[in-house]
Amino acid sequence: MSKKIMARLVFSIATFCCLTCVHAQNINWQSLGENQRDIVNLHAGWDYSMSFGAAYGHKLTTKLPVVLGLAYLSPAGKTLFDDLKTKIGGQAEVARAGNFSATIRLQGNFRRYDNSLVRMASFGAELSGTAGYYRTRWFVAGECGFDKAIVTHLKHSSVAREDFPEIQNGWYSPTAGNFSFGVQAGLSFSVYDYYLKLGRVVSQDFKTTPMIPFYFELGMNARF
Repeated sequence: MSKKIMARLVFSIATFCCLTCVHAQNINWQSLGENQRDIVNLHAGWDYSMSFGAAYGHKLTTKLPVVLGLAYLSPAGKTLFDDLKTKIGGQAEVARAGNFSATIRLQGNFRRYDNSLVRMASFGAELSGTAGYYRTRWFVAGECGFDKAIVTHLKHSSVAREDFPEIQNGWYSPTAGNFSFGVQAGLSFSVYDYYLKLGRVVSQDFKTTPMIPFYFELGMNARF
């Protein structure tokens, strides 16, 4: 395999593995009314690349505040569905003391990345936590999370095979995992929440980071 093809393959896999920032529907539990069961979210930000997403959540009628939901995230580009990430799972407010609140999120995810050399698809899981100070009109909190690509399928193109006929398609496990650490803040008005997240990403061995090791997200929730 030529050094050029090898470098492109390594960069492609590294790019795919770094698409692992923990982004979940952000909720201000203090402003979520008793009769507000549904939450629609729109957000944009930097998740290794510029990306856009949408999410939907439904609050269960349980004693412990729980919201189940699903989300779609896509990098900006010409083809809308060539690279994507989908998530399904839930989050719960596990502790509250006055205006202080803590939330835990658990989600399963599927992500896909495609270029001229290889198509990669993986199934993984995300676990994250948020804790902070929440009022009905504003909030500020810290967040941390871990995102693991548990199993990944690689399908190489004819371009890659021309230079390296022995290259193997198939499933590989385990693969990448990243930690994320950040802060978030938001404002709540009527049935809308507006928030901003900022943070840093590092690989699970704490030795490597993406080319741009930071993430940010600007989003809006509509509660009804």
